[in-house]
Amino acid sequence: MAQLRELALPSADEEIWRYSRIDALDPTAFELEAADTAVSGGENYVTRGASAAVLAEPDVFAELNTEHQSTLVVEVPRGTTVDEPIVITHTSRPGTASFPRTVLRVGENAEVTVIERFASASAGPALVAPVLSAEVAPAGRLTYLAVNDVDLEAWQIGHQLVVGDRDSSVRLSTVTLGGYYTRVRTEVRSSGQGASTKQVALYFAGGDQMHDFRVIQDHDAPHTSSDLLFKGAVQDRARSVYTGLITIREHARGTAAYQTNRNLTLSDGAWAESVPNLDIRTNDVKCSHASTVGPIDDDQRFYLESRGVPPETAERLVVLGFFEEVLDQLPSGQLADELRAAVADKLNLQGGAS
Repeated sequence: MAQLRELALPSADEEIWRYSRIDALDPTAFELEAADTAVSGGENYVTRGASAAVLAEPDVFAELNTEHQSTLVVEVPRGTTVDEPIVITHTSRPGTASFPRTVLRVGENAEVTVIERFASASAGPALVAPVLSAEVAPAGRLTYLAVNDVDLEAWQIGHQLVVGDRDSSVRLSTVTLGGYYTRVRTEVRSSGQGASTKQVALYFAGGDQMHDFRVIQDHDAPHTSSDLLFKGAVQDRARSVYTGLITIREHARGTAAYQTNRNLTLSDGAWAESVPNLDIRTNDVKCSHASTVGPIDDDQRFYLESRGVPPETAERLVVLGFFEEVLDQLPSGQLADELRAAVADKLNLQGGAS
């Protein structure tokens, strides 16, 4: 193992890092060690170990991922449907810095579901900086779910870089429950006419956790569509950040793009920030954005309590119902049940985080 070199880190003064905890990170506290990666399902389409280029390197963490990448390539040939989900699990050890890289290449009229899970071998601080790079050919169909459940002392700073060609369909899901600071920067570019993207996310932070999402929906072709729904909750002293940008370029006429971010603050000390943005360069579009931050609706709580539901149970039911819209859209029914139970466990901690 070798110590991670000193970095010229970004600053929270930069807009893309605004509200973040990046100033508190000391990369030299970690030693380089690849995460333990396991794969189940679709092994015939998976290649390990070879270096692979990605679509972009937006910041120093993506550059480090290129420098120290531990790579899996999933390549689905033209016209092929992979019947079972490909599940990739990365497990990191405390005290280490790891750089998982997953490259997805979905051929023309091919279809695949990939579930990528991030976990910790045991308690303690670690740095995980994953990169997902996905290219979806014309009429290709990709369903992808990232589950971030690293230890409460771990840092995870990830990138998702996706390009969809003509008539492609991309469904991206993210569930984040773990981490001291967990950040995902997602950039999805619709590069071919008729490409469509749907994104959903569920995040729930407690204790001193912080969950941070930066999303770019880039429409670079006519008659494309994107729809985003992110739902989060914060309790105790936890924090969350969502900043989203819809970009519709001059030649992307006939595009429809939507983004919605909803946040529940469950404690007086919890804090959530939501900043949706639009960059629209042509008139022939349908576009909207919406965001909310606030406590549980008093009417919902009163409705349940008036029917004999204890206050603490009423809050739990409201939060679970709030997340159900996202859970229903996850690609695996069994996994959705596991995540539903994990959210319920977190609510049961009564002032802690799980």
